[in-house]
Amino acid sequence: MTTLTGRPHTALLVIDVQNGVMKTAHDRETVLANIVTLVEKARAAGTEVVWVQHTSEELPRGSETWEYVPELVRREPEPLVHKTYGDSFEDTDLEDLLAARGIGALVVAGAQTDACIRSTLHGALTRGYDVTLVADAHTTEDLSAYGAPAPGEVIAHTNMYWQYQTAPGRTAGVVQTADMEFGVKTPA
Repeated sequence: MTTLTGRPHTALLVIDVQNGVMKTAHDRETVLANIVTLVEKARAAGTEVVWVQHTSEELPRGSETWEYVPELVRREPEPLVHKTYGDSFEDTDLEDLLAARGIGALVVAGAQTDACIRSTLHGALTRGYDVTLVADAHTTEDLSAYGAPAPGEVIAHTNMYWQYQTAPGRTAGVVQTADMEFGVKTPA
């Protein structure tokens, strides 16, 4: 029940599943398998898959670390959003892209939980979107040496608090990959 009028569609937002980001990601193989499953489910249902790719000093554009992991292959008609900030909406064309496609609800997966995932979740909700986080399809690296909780705790905490997020006229929630349904399957 998004507050964005005339935007009845949903998109799967795949955030920063890049070689350099995923190299030391917590539970990498399981999370990647879940994201692959989500992409397949979205495509089968005719739901837009929107890819987000971060550029930074550690992830210079065009480098091997900047590339998406080989397990995930973007199809040519699927939009790609380039970003340089944590929030996928900040200084990008994501909002215009979603508006043009009538998208008012987002399903979020990717990395990193404690940075770009959280920033994008909040950025989307404050902009009027309904936002669902896929609990077993996001991850982060171990930053405990810098005082952060262990990665599993960061992920669990994010899942816990996102299931209770509210905002007027918008919904937020958490779902497991196995329970995510994008809609009616389109004929082959």
